[in-house]
Amino acid sequence: MSESSKFDREFLRSALSLAARNDVDHFLYICDVPIAPEDLRGRPARKKLIYAVTADKIAQEYTARKLRALVIPAYDYSRTERVKVALVSALSQGAFKEGDLVLCMTGKVGRAPDTLMQMRIGGSLDDRVAIEGVKLGEEFNSQVVDALIQLALQIGQEGFEGHPIGTIITIGDHTSVLEKSRQLTINPFQGLSEAERNVLDPKIREAIKNFSVLDGAFVIREDGVVLAAGRYLSAGDENLKIPLGLGARHAAAAGITSTTHCISLVVSQTSGAVRLFKGGNIVLELHQTARRT
Repeated sequence: MSESSKFDREFLRSALSLAARNDVDHFLYICDVPIAPEDLRGRPARKKLIYAVTADKIAQEYTARKLRALVIPAYDYSRTERVKVALVSALSQGAFKEGDLVLCMTGKVGRAPDTLMQMRIGGSLDDRVAIEGVKLGEEFNSQVVDALIQLALQIGQEGFEGHPIGTIITIGDHTSVLEKSRQLTINPFQGLSEAERNVLDPKIREAIKNFSVLDGAFVIREDGVVLAAGRYLSAGDENLKIPLGLGARHAAAAGITSTTHCISLVVSQTSGAVRLFKGGNIVLELHQTARRT
């Protein structure tokens, strides 16, 4: 056994011991390679273990082995960003609840985990991002929000035909959003039945990704039905302040959420970062370490 392998095994055992503590509710293991059965045998942490993996096929294999698993994008996030994305996915699937203490083990994509983070749901991941921000209220479908966050991350990473692009996606309070916006281009979703334009359908998410090159915002109903693309969002509260360095797209997203009950996702064309706005404020912020464009 190499020194690095020995270190990884010892680090894992230490993590499993920490996860066994009575105050820890869940052990979130963010890695595509499962923990060896002999390392889990007889350990209390086994019942708390949830895997976060980067492919549906891997998750299905784990589920067949009666292991709990959820899927996150395979992009090259920093360790903190990988934890954020995994926590958002777990929350949207009801794996955690308010007040739960989660021990997260992660590392770089394709490598053995080398970092531990402890997170209480409802607390803060860092000074700027609070996980409670994803508790958006009963009027929002968590599956829809999670699917759109993952889609926004894809748009931020991949762009369109090798070129970086940015976009806005509003979710909820569609009547008010449509009243406070106007059509800039032909609406590509007009004329389709509701069943043919729901974001829970992968084909519609792919269409949104392609139409992200259009100017303007997407307007999506709470249940995931796409109502319009290419909407110009009217200015909101002039006194609303957004962080320095964020431009007109973020200002529009902040403004529409301050004057309606919608939430909005913004993909930054400059950095590929994804920000979720509610009530005029950023409640979730996801940065990516490298883009594919």
